[in-house]
Amino acid sequence: MTTITSLEQLQTGQCRPLGASDAIGAEVISAQLSLLPAWRHTDGAIEARFRFEGWWQTIGFVNALAWMADGQDHSPDLVVAYDRCTVIWRTHSASGVTLNDFICAARTDALYRERAQR
Repeated sequence: MTTITSLEQLQTGQCRPLGASDAIGAEVISAQLSLLPAWRHTDGAIEARFRFEGWWQTIGFVNALAWMADGQDHSPDLVVAYDRCTVIWRTHSASGVTLNDFICAARTDALYRERAQR
């Protein structure tokens, strides 16, 4: 597995079906995380926390994230509260972190920035 070296490549990447052999190691995860400073590697996943002004902004983000994830055929784990949401990406079929998770994390960041500009 080669690392993607730009945020733009991640944001425009497309998820693909993956299996157990597609999980990536700690060194590659660390390199990919350097492109996504809000994210951290924990418990076989990558996660980030996002803050909002209130419930409706949080739910708007969750709904936009659901549409994006569905389009990528890759689903996050979410922890949703009144003014915040923790997004956790992992590839269950690979039992760990894959390039799909980084593609979706970059797209998640883009959604958050886009919604913050409204």
